Amino acid sequence: MSITNESEFIGMQKVSEAVAYTLKEMTNYAQPGMTTKEIDDFGAEILKGFGARSAPALTYGFPGFACISVDNEFCHGIPTDQRVLQEGDLINIDVSAELNGFWADNGNSFVIGKDIHNHKKLVNASREILHKAISNIKGGVKIADIGFLMETEAKKRGFKVIKNLGGHGVGRSLHEEPDELMNYKNRFDNRRFRKNSVVAIETFISTDSHIAVELNDGWTMVGNKGGYMAQHEHTIMITDGKPVILTQMNEIFN
Repeated sequence: MSITNESEFIGMQKVSEAVAYTLKEMTNYAQPGMTTKEIDDFGAEILKGFGARSAPALTYGFPGFACISVDNEFCHGIPTDQRVLQEGDLINIDVSAELNGFWADNGNSFVIGKDIHNHKKLVNASREILHKAISNIKGGVKIADIGFLMETEAKKRGFKVIKNLGGHGVGRSLHEEPDELMNYKNRFDNRRFRKNSVVAIETFISTDSHIAVELNDGWTMVGNKGGYMAQHEHTIMITDGKPVILTQMNEIFN
């Protein structure tokens, strides 16, 4: 969407704060020994407290409130009573929601407890790349140039990017134009970021794979060559200068 007046900006702020606060609280809540369903239920109560509704459940009939992916699961993991978190697990929580007709999206990859499997390097790379990408986005910047920056930064750190997952426009629905805001340079993509538009910018940084493939459950995605992936995501409003990070309250950059 493109924000054209104060009430739209306030609407986007409110839904962004709901998803950002929920993500932050779920991140702080997650501990070894918990199931992903417990964490999802905890987040669901917070979202409901804001009067917000789960975007994946609403849009796609997803069987959970948030997507929670663990270890070799890259994204769209279904929260279950069977998945018990272990010390050192790599976890990704992706929270998106609708509130009063506005939609926002954010995600965070982090390590459960102590980093006994050395996932922090990947997590930090993903977070730093998102930060750098957002810092370089303003009206008129080519979308493909930000993709090039993300892939270049990933390679510099010894990682790869997933080529069939990307960020997207957001605001009046979960996925809007511009779609396919990729983590690499598509030389055929001549689109530019537009001032006042709202987009969800996300990283997909991996250790071994370039492509995410869907499992038989119809939701969970893993790498075509295995390994691990970290994702971080903010909903932002583009300006002539620094973007407004609407989901800043999730504190993933802190």
